[in-house]
Amino acid sequence: MVRSRSTNKPATKLAALGSTGALPPLGRDEFARRRRQFMKTMGRDAIAIVAAAPVPMRNNDVEFAYRQDSYFHYLTGFGEPESVAVLIPGRPQGEYLLFVRDRDPARETWDGRRAGPVGARRDYGADDAFPISDIDEILPGLLEGRGKLYYSVGHDREFDQRVVGWVNRLRAEAKQGRHAPHEMVALEHVLNEMRLFKSRGEIERMREAARIAAAAHVRAMRFCRPGRYEYEIEAELRHEFARWRADISYLPIVGGGANGCILHYRENESVLNDGELLLIDAGCEYQTYASDITRTFPVNGRFTDAQRAAYEVVLEANLAAIDAVRVGNDWNRPHEVAVEVLTAGMVKLGLLKGRVPSLIKSQEYRRFYMHRTGHWLGMDVHDVGDYKIGDAWRLLEPGMVLTIEPGLYVAPGTRGVPPELRNLGIRIEDDVLVTEGEPEVLTEGVPKSVAEIEALMCAA
Repeated sequence: MVRSRSTNKPATKLAALGSTGALPPLGRDEFARRRRQFMKTMGRDAIAIVAAAPVPMRNNDVEFAYRQDSYFHYLTGFGEPESVAVLIPGRPQGEYLLFVRDRDPARETWDGRRAGPVGARRDYGADDAFPISDIDEILPGLLEGRGKLYYSVGHDREFDQRVVGWVNRLRAEAKQGRHAPHEMVALEHVLNEMRLFKSRGEIERMREAARIAAAAHVRAMRFCRPGRYEYEIEAELRHEFARWRADISYLPIVGGGANGCILHYRENESVLNDGELLLIDAGCEYQTYASDITRTFPVNGRFTDAQRAAYEVVLEANLAAIDAVRVGNDWNRPHEVAVEVLTAGMVKLGLLKGRVPSLIKSQEYRRFYMHRTGHWLGMDVHDVGDYKIGDAWRLLEPGMVLTIEPGLYVAPGTRGVPPELRNLGIRIEDDVLVTEGEPEVLTEGVPKSVAEIEALMCAA
């Protein structure tokens, strides 16, 4: 059995199918702490405007499921659309304002309950709250006399125009002694760095998102059989997410055989054939925090010799890269380690010929491994945060969460490769928390050694 070099425990531990108990939503204190930290960075002469996500339309008058803007939710915890948060450090009448939809019994009959201004103050900690219909009248006055405006341009063009209109209204009244902000600063400049470091409450929810997603992958392994379709596997994943009040964090990838070589495969429509591998890349979102897991396993529950050899290369890269997720290493170190292991494995498998350092320098390995080894993870599945500080890769620090996802892909029609390795797509992805000591693998609940996978599937 392959054992992780990043933990003293066995490499995998089957995901518990019973609930650990639903976590309550993050408390008001957490959001208040974030707002205080943000406003401290802004300075006393600044104002921030943060808009909720617009409602996305699916077709005609049918909406897509609503998902709040991550920046807005990070600062407010408020889940309704048509809302705007305003932060004004040092304002005597209150530093945190919300503009929200008014209570409307007729609309609430159709669309659900609203907090209204009273609920925004009572339940979400706003110092003051106003109907969103009053924002054009009130907002210019709040902007007046502030030197800096923190705002995220480009997320909602329509709202961008309104913000520009408010600023221009003040500028047009300069002769009357009114002063508009003279500098606009991107919200992301500050908030991305804050979001990169996860609080205890955030980590708890990411652990739960990982637990739920792990249980879904275990369920998919047990359900998989030759003759079933990719979309049937996807249905099992989605069912398990829904059982724990979680949603998909991205469109699941369920690729059998050669479909596993398509990195962002979406169709999920093909039959699963005996003797092929199935690659599943699927995670869930729990209370706005994402998980992201990939596992690859044989459709019939047994690896062929060639499949096992290729899989073991990817697994070794996964374990080695996880072991490199340590304080003091830079962001790129896990990727470098994975590339070294994968390239050596490609030579051993007969996919490449030559010396490993030369193959890495020339990037020949990219024929079979064309993506990087991970990304930040948090409220967004590809979460925010700089990967470099200036020209240097940033150092890993406690509280960061990232994915580790090496892969090996031998697409149909690839020339000069052993026939038994063709149409082979393998990726193994885990979510990893940087700690003061050993990296914590949040997704350890899904088997990933050959022996564990075969034992699970044969027992199903």
